[in-house]
Amino acid sequence: MGTTARGSAPGGEIEEMLDAHEQLAQRIVDREAELPPRSPGALPDDLRPAAAGRPLAAVVEALGKVLDRTPSAASPRFFNQLFGGRDRAATLAEMLVPLTNTSMYTFKVAGTQVLLEQEVLARMTRFAGFPDGEGSLTPGGSLSNLLAMMIARNEALEHAREEGVGGRATAVYTSDQGHYSIRKNAGILGLGRRAVREIPSDHRGRMRVEALRSALLRDRADGILPLMINATAGTTVLGAFDPISEIADLAAEQGVWLHVDGALGASALLSPQHRGLLEGVDRADSLTWNAHKMMGVPLSCSALLLRRRGLLTGHLNEQADYLFQADHDALNPGTRSIQCGRRNDALKLWAAWMHHGDEGYRQRIDKLFALARHAARRIAGDPAFELLLEPESINVCFCVRGHSSPALCRTLDQRRVLKIGHGMALGRRAIRLVCVNPDLDETAIDAALDSILETAASLSPPTGGTISESGSCGANNVV
Repeated sequence: MGTTARGSAPGGEIEEMLDAHEQLAQRIVDREAELPPRSPGALPDDLRPAAAGRPLAAVVEALGKVLDRTPSAASPRFFNQLFGGRDRAATLAEMLVPLTNTSMYTFKVAGTQVLLEQEVLARMTRFAGFPDGEGSLTPGGSLSNLLAMMIARNEALEHAREEGVGGRATAVYTSDQGHYSIRKNAGILGLGRRAVREIPSDHRGRMRVEALRSALLRDRADGILPLMINATAGTTVLGAFDPISEIADLAAEQGVWLHVDGALGASALLSPQHRGLLEGVDRADSLTWNAHKMMGVPLSCSALLLRRRGLLTGHLNEQADYLFQADHDALNPGTRSIQCGRRNDALKLWAAWMHHGDEGYRQRIDKLFALARHAARRIAGDPAFELLLEPESINVCFCVRGHSSPALCRTLDQRRVLKIGHGMALGRRAIRLVCVNPDLDETAIDAALDSILETAASLSPPTGGTISESGSCGANNVV
C-alpha cells in the first residue's frame, strides 16, 4: 500500500473544497429556472483580485455572487445557442478532470485517459464511415475547421509546411450559410480572407452545387488553385444540410479536398432515422463533429476526423525529446495535435457514451428532431407566428407578425423571460429557436412560445412599413 507523498493536501482541505463545490453546484441548480439580471455594468470591487489574498471561504462567497449573475445553459429558458441541457455522466467526469490535471499529450502523463480518447475517436470515425481513419480532439469546431483547412492546404501545396504559401493564389469554397470560422481561418493560415468563395444557397439554405462548380472552374481558368470545399452539415441559423453526395462527386472530379463542417449536424450519424442527412460523408476527406452540441457533452469537445490515417502525424508532428520520451507515437496524441498542452476532453465524452450507449444517443437525437418538428407545427398553426420553413434539423426559424425579431429577442432577454437569439434566414431577420436540450418536452416548448407571444403583445406595435432590406418579418416591422 502506497504512502501519502510529503506536501500533499490534507484530507480536511479536500473535504472543504468538495463541500464548497457541492454548495455552489446546488446553488446553480436551484436558481437556473430563473434567468439572472441582465446588467453588465462594472465588475464590483469585491469580485476583483487584490494584492492580498483571501481565505477560501471568501472566494466561495465571491463564486456564489458570480454564479448568481451567470445564465445556465441547462435552464428551461435557454434556447440561445447550439448547446444546452446537462448530461449527468459527462458533467461528473468533467468535474474530475481538474483533480488529476493531466495533459493529453503522452501516455506517460495521462495513462489510460489516452486509451479512452482513442476509443471515442474510433467510434466516431466508424459512424462517419472512416473505418481506417483517425481523429483528434480540439477545443472547438472553429479549431477543428482550422486544422482541416491547414491539412488541405498542405496537401494541395507540396512545400507549404516547410516554406509557406508564397504568392500562389488559392481558393476555399463554402456556402453563404457556412460558419464564419472558414473565413477567419483563411486569414489565420495566410491564405487571405478574400480567398474564400461564398457560394449561394438555395431556398432551404443548402449550397447550390452548380454555383459551386461554376466558381471552381472559373478559378481554375484564372490560374487560382482550389484548396478545399467546405460542405456544411447543419448550418448555424437554419440547421440546413448541404448535398454532400453531389458535392463529393464534384470534389472527386476536380481533385479538391472535401471537408464537412458537421459541428452541429454530425451527431445525426448516431440516428438511423436521420443519418441520411449526411449521405456521402464517408467520401469526405475530413469531418468536424462537436460532441458539445447535440450529444450534450459539456463545453468544449470537438473532434476533427480524417478518412486517411497518418495525415495528422504527417502535418503536425514535431520533435520534442523533452516531452515524447516513452512509448510509440500511437500512445502520444500530442504528435497528432495542433496543441502542446491539451486539456482532457476525452473523459467526459467517454463517460457520456458509457452511460447512454449507441441506443441512448439514438433516442436523444430522435427526440431533439421531434421537439423541433413539434415547435414548427405549433408555430405554423398560430396566425400570430410566421414559420419561415420546415426545419431540417433542430433549428426552428420564425417571426412574430408585426414585430421586429431583434427587438423582441432583446426584450425577452432584458425582462429575463427567455435567452433566445435571432439571425438572417432566407433574407429575413428571424427568431431562432434551438431544440437541443433533451430534458425539455413539448410542454416546455409550448411554454417558451407562449412567453414570446405574451411579451410581443405587451410591446407597442411598431410603426412604418415593412423594411425588406433589414430582413424584417411581418407587416409594419422595423428593426
